[in-house]
Amino acid sequence: MTTNIDIAKRIAGLYYPLSKESLHVFADILVKRKYKKGERVLDSGEICKAMLFIEKGMTRQFYFKYDKDLTEHIGYEDGMVICLESYFKQEPTRLMVETLEPTVVWEMSKEAMERLAENYLDIAVMYRKFMEQSLIISQVKADTLRFESAHERYTKLLHSHPEILKRAPLVYIASYLQMTPETLSQIKKEASKRGK
Repeated sequence: MTTNIDIAKRIAGLYYPLSKESLHVFADILVKRKYKKGERVLDSGEICKAMLFIEKGMTRQFYFKYDKDLTEHIGYEDGMVICLESYFKQEPTRLMVETLEPTVVWEMSKEAMERLAENYLDIAVMYRKFMEQSLIISQVKADTLRFESAHERYTKLLHSHPEILKRAPLVYIASYLQMTPETLSQIKKEASKRGK
């Protein structure tokens, strides 16, 4: 069974090394949550009060526009889930988060993280690294959608996040890449013919 300290070490290993003391106080604020496949983690109109680290499983962030379900982000093991605007402003979000598989996440409340960041320099740096990573991911996604063709978007996802292509439903992958499921199927066929 994975413990709080195991997860704290895993997170610190991904983002920023922590001292032994910091590792233990960080582990103390982690709260384990388990979700079944298809369960809502955060709903539109709720406030994002915590960051979530995915230990196991897969989630998607999505929203509705003109009654259409649009996927904003797909996360899996070792990924962080956060609705940035709602988290920073502590206002209701328009994004929703649901699980695509049975999922285990570790919750880090904003209040607890900020309290620790005020008292432990290494935790403050790690916290900043979380935020930098989230902002970079958002920028890369925006640039990909603005500047790259459908083929380029698919190829980039194939190389950077093959797990998404293996595990997420086609309809959500297509939405994430801002293309129709038919276009995505065609691109996948062409890519497999080329041996990619």
